[in-house]
Amino acid sequence: MDSSLSTFRDKHSTVNEEGKRQWIYAHKPKGKLYTYRTWVSYCYILIFVITPFIKMDGMPLLQFNLPDGEFIFFGYLFTPQDFIVFGICMLIGMLFIIIFTLIYGRIFCGWVCPQTIFMEMIFRKIEYLIEGTAQQQKKSNLASNNPAFNFRKLLKHIIFFVLSFCIANIFLSYIIGVESVLALMKEPPSAHLVGFIAMIVFTLVFYGVYAFMREIVCTVICPYGRLQSVLVDRNSLTVIYDYLRGEPRGKGKSRIKESGDCVDCNMCVNVCPTGIDIRNGTQLECINCTACIDACNTVMHKIGKQRDLIKIDSYNNIEKGKPFRLDYRVKAYSALLLVLIALLTGFLISRKIFDATILRVPGQIVQEQANGMLTNLYRIKITNKRNKTMPYAIFCNDPNVHIQRVGHAIDSLKGRELNEEMFFLIVTKDAVPKRKTDFTILIKSGNKLIDKQKAIFISTL
Repeated sequence: MDSSLSTFRDKHSTVNEEGKRQWIYAHKPKGKLYTYRTWVSYCYILIFVITPFIKMDGMPLLQFNLPDGEFIFFGYLFTPQDFIVFGICMLIGMLFIIIFTLIYGRIFCGWVCPQTIFMEMIFRKIEYLIEGTAQQQKKSNLASNNPAFNFRKLLKHIIFFVLSFCIANIFLSYIIGVESVLALMKEPPSAHLVGFIAMIVFTLVFYGVYAFMREIVCTVICPYGRLQSVLVDRNSLTVIYDYLRGEPRGKGKSRIKESGDCVDCNMCVNVCPTGIDIRNGTQLECINCTACIDACNTVMHKIGKQRDLIKIDSYNNIEKGKPFRLDYRVKAYSALLLVLIALLTGFLISRKIFDATILRVPGQIVQEQANGMLTNLYRIKITNKRNKTMPYAIFCNDPNVHIQRVGHAIDSLKGRELNEEMFFLIVTKDAVPKRKTDFTILIKSGNKLIDKQKAIFISTL
């Protein structure tokens, strides 16, 4: 970097000299990449809004029911008993983040992150519409006694709160389901007190984030952003300033024959939603939104210079002319990712629609009947992971073992409900030659074998 950069990373973009919050007045971007981002964002918002209403086999397409410990992915129900599937999914997610970041840097934050999409494509645009450009907003905030501006600011915050309420309800739909959210709206708060409190909390959180916290979420709070910033290296593709071409900077009459292409117009800084100067190198606060690329390209076009003074590239390519290549880390992580995906696929293919547990009833000892037969009492707990009622029956793999069910026998299982029944295993003394003997219980749905569970028989021997 050139020595003329007297403010090279010596201050935080959102903190002033007194240590107080410095509000970011980001100029409205425009350009090819911003247009692409806009369409990507609108597609994302559309998917976010309609997904809770989509059903598969009577169940939501996606649902993360944390209170009940149930998760639904593409119509398939997963319960806490599917812990190994959750573990593999978490490992796959972490590896994907690592690989994606090693290759593309923090571009997820600028293009796909919900925080960025809602902030830049909805709330920020409403702010421009109501309060005007960044310069007008800054000027009006300095003159806080302006009644017209205060009215516009009040209107903006009312709209922000309403939008936050809508986003909170959609977000809540992913947790408790659309039907529960609609019931929450129609019925009095006392009927759904916990859900009502959750709705208010989510609304206030979203409102606080988009109206006040803004870029602080990206630069300080978000753990994902911190993780990505640690993973980025000199070989990662990220938004970068070509300082070899741009330096030394010159502006107006100060430009000399040896000046670089950068005219020090500060447009890259003005459009940055986190307020950084990308010319100071890759920084933690950079979310790779590419707004600075569009702004710089516009200036380069006006002065007749080559575009992409700021571009998506690697530091190694800028400094040494080494094009991006997959290094050994990316290859190793990718191989491990493929193994985990194959393992997950195997678990999903072999996954059972019934989740069953068979245990001997505590405190019950072996009983001998008048005809000399021995019995043990068991309890079976079983969940149908489908959303529809399924036929159900149990058998023993040993034809000499008889199952006697206690009370009302269950012949079908309702969807997504825990069912429970008790039964005796009745055997002859010859069938249990040792103190503990394992028998296999077959669980069927119609003629289809769904699961096999072990039942340990305790004899008097």
